[in-house]
Amino acid sequence: MPVAIFALTLAAFAVGTTEFVVTGLLPNIAGDLHVTIKDVGLLVSDYAFAVVVGAPLLTAATIRVPRKPTLVALLALFVAGNALCGLSPNYAVLMVGRVLAALAHGAFFGIGAVVAADMAPVGKKAQAMALVFTGVTLANIIGVPLGTLLGQHAGWRSTFWAIAVLGLAATAGVLRFVPTLLVDAQAPGLLREVRSLLRPQILLALLMSVFGFGAVFTVFTYIVPILQTFGRFNPTEVAAALLVFGVGSTVGMNIGGRLADRWLLQSLIGMLVGVVLVLLALRTAETFKTTAYVDLFLFGAAGFAVAPPLQTWIVQQARLAPTLASALNIGAFNLGNGLGAWLGATVLTSSLGLAAVPAAGALVAAIGIVLTSVPLLTRRAQPPPVDAGRNPALS
Repeated sequence: MPVAIFALTLAAFAVGTTEFVVTGLLPNIAGDLHVTIKDVGLLVSDYAFAVVVGAPLLTAATIRVPRKPTLVALLALFVAGNALCGLSPNYAVLMVGRVLAALAHGAFFGIGAVVAADMAPVGKKAQAMALVFTGVTLANIIGVPLGTLLGQHAGWRSTFWAIAVLGLAATAGVLRFVPTLLVDAQAPGLLREVRSLLRPQILLALLMSVFGFGAVFTVFTYIVPILQTFGRFNPTEVAAALLVFGVGSTVGMNIGGRLADRWLLQSLIGMLVGVVLVLLALRTAETFKTTAYVDLFLFGAAGFAVAPPLQTWIVQQARLAPTLASALNIGAFNLGNGLGAWLGATVLTSSLGLAAVPAAGALVAAIGIVLTSVPLLTRRAQPPPVDAGRNPALS
């Protein structure tokens, strides 16, 4: 893989850290700002909804702008959002900073994934996308546990300042290693690209991403209260549990990329079945710490293995508009994240309580299995792989 793809992975690590680190800091932020756990959970769901809005809008606005300066500008917006979070005196300012960072998030991953695929060797397009998204899973291994520990000992605002510095380093990496990729002058116009994305198979692919990934965040958003309530985990054990989840997600992301290059939809269904099984097992694992660690590893592996095949599938389906489709799918991922966080909050504040949250996540994953089965059951012919010809969005 070209070094430039690893530069994008570093940037993805920075972006992924800021998205997920709030999960580990829920009690700290709530106590300091005098708000509820549910209010802090909205920092996750509203971040995700901002990605849903920002991904297509910023991608469409920059569709005819060279990719490298676009990526740099998006990372600059990301750094500014995290700096505002570090300065925030209250909940409202913190939410504004989160939204600013989120606006950059979707367009960065949408553009970055297609740029990585365009630079990848033949036969390794899905693996190149998976490598970029590995930055997100590495964020779970390194960024979230360290950010959680830093926030617990030096105040939660210090975590966002550290992420801002990390974002600056990632920006320098993109400037140094990512080549200047020009837009194809003969690529389809924006209106034609948008029309090409209104086909039923594209809309189905987006729904697959919403439910396939939403199951993960229905549970993961509230994993710290789950571990503290049912497993009696102390802060050090919580950080260790998040580390285990992150290791599993990194393993799963890379396995998902390899399988997606061979058996796309079949492997995706298998991964979603794995999500259902581990979430159903999580409730019984909560009271046994060793078992909980194993289950969290499997949860991370199965949950994040779905990302590369989902991203590859929609890029294949939208050959006339791969960049915009990629960004829309990042929005779909985050719509699933936001709805999952909202669903988890609704369940834990209902009469069902916190113990029912894993079952709610399993139900969401089951819906994802049904949606993913539709293309297989209808035996719709898959389009040629992304390797078959030059990416029409980039030169």
